[in-house]
Amino acid sequence: MNNVLKELEPKLVFDYFEKISQIPRCSGNEKAISDFLVNFAKERNLEVIQDKTLNVIIRKPGTLGYENAPIVILQGHIDIVCEKNKETVHDFSKDPIKLRIDEDMIKATGTTLGADNGIAVAYSLALLDSKDIQHPPLEVVFTTEEETGMDGVMGLDPDNLEGKILINIDSEEEGIFYVSCAGGARNRVELPVKREKIKENLKSYHIKIRGLKGGHSGSEIDKGRGNSNKLMGCILNDLNDVIEFYLSDISGGSKTNAIPRESDVIISINSEDKGQLKQIIRYWNEAFKRELKASDPDVRVEIERVRGIEEVFSKEVTGKVIAILMLMPNGLQTMSMEIEGLVQSSTNLGVVTTSKDHITFDSAVRSSVAMLKQRILEQIGMIAKVLDIESITEADYPAWEYKEDSYIRDIFTKVYKDFTGKEAEIAAIHAGLECGFFDEKLEDVDMISFGPNMYDVHTPDERLDISSTKRTWEFFLEVLKNIK
Repeated sequence: MNNVLKELEPKLVFDYFEKISQIPRCSGNEKAISDFLVNFAKERNLEVIQDKTLNVIIRKPGTLGYENAPIVILQGHIDIVCEKNKETVHDFSKDPIKLRIDEDMIKATGTTLGADNGIAVAYSLALLDSKDIQHPPLEVVFTTEEETGMDGVMGLDPDNLEGKILINIDSEEEGIFYVSCAGGARNRVELPVKREKIKENLKSYHIKIRGLKGGHSGSEIDKGRGNSNKLMGCILNDLNDVIEFYLSDISGGSKTNAIPRESDVIISINSEDKGQLKQIIRYWNEAFKRELKASDPDVRVEIERVRGIEEVFSKEVTGKVIAILMLMPNGLQTMSMEIEGLVQSSTNLGVVTTSKDHITFDSAVRSSVAMLKQRILEQIGMIAKVLDIESITEADYPAWEYKEDSYIRDIFTKVYKDFTGKEAEIAAIHAGLECGFFDEKLEDVDMISFGPNMYDVHTPDERLDISSTKRTWEFFLEVLKNIK
């Protein structure tokens, strides 16, 4: 370990953040971090449970004077979104995240940082390892695969938990405490591939979209950022109106819960159409820069010659690809009429992939209103039906509804006012939190979600505010002292 963060305070928090940054923990590859947590607990003689989905629960008794205080569940997820820039050489299955400090921010080098939700793990381990911090009895729950469908919390046995107060540490704005979140689902549209031998004398080109910011497909879906898959649809649709081309590969994005930043297609054209192709690419390059100058000023469309293409998709398949990209709902769908500024429903065409047999279009659908979520899924299903292809919905998770009375919310708001002199902001979030499942699984649980300032999560620009991490930690300890 390089000890990049060794001079930062709170020392124990940043020590653990750096330790876990050395451990692979992409969604679906959490065995190493799960085992690390189990060993951590055993070394400190703390009660620990590791279940079949690799969730870990660690219990720690209350400190002196807090033995009979209410049990508090602390909760965060151990998986991270593993995104990197195309040019970055990094193997998430084994390489540690390369941390660096840039003024008051912790960043990674060309990859996601993993502060979402590594900060929950670091806070929790620092608290579990402490000997001088006052706190009530704790049940610390580390869940798996939150970023890819919440499989961990879905498989969690509620009988392993006794607490009725839950503090989720998976929010990204200091001083904003979340008390409600959207539900969601994943949708997959599968287009069977028909290939044919490429005609002679065609020239092949690789079209690339680069430079988009991307971002979290829940909390940043209202920022108007470009979706590379939808932008590529515009280019292909325009090309289809002007020249004859043959599509042989398409890909874009890597996670449904991240707004896709990059998209790639390979097309083949007649030699005499080369000039028109380049003219269309120049047009869209400038058009995207104008359209997205506020949200994505660095967007660009690139083209380069490629060789060795032997097969292309049938014209029918190419037509359906264009139709899906153009018709698929994407972005902000509705705003709440009850909570000012809250996105009510959205969808993100996050991933397009080409395999031997299918082209797959994966979307993340979110809504705080179940009927609206269903309506979006039905719209996607209707597109698939018209095109005579399959639409599959999975990983459906519930919303977390606001509760009128909340003991833990009252403590958070009081302590925040005492601690900062400012009024706390109580809010709902469009992103999906695991609180919806805990609300279903634990009877009468009282929940709140908080965290320090993070920016551009789910992208290689992700960064964690050092000063905010320290302030939020000190505030968190004061909250725990007040739970008696």
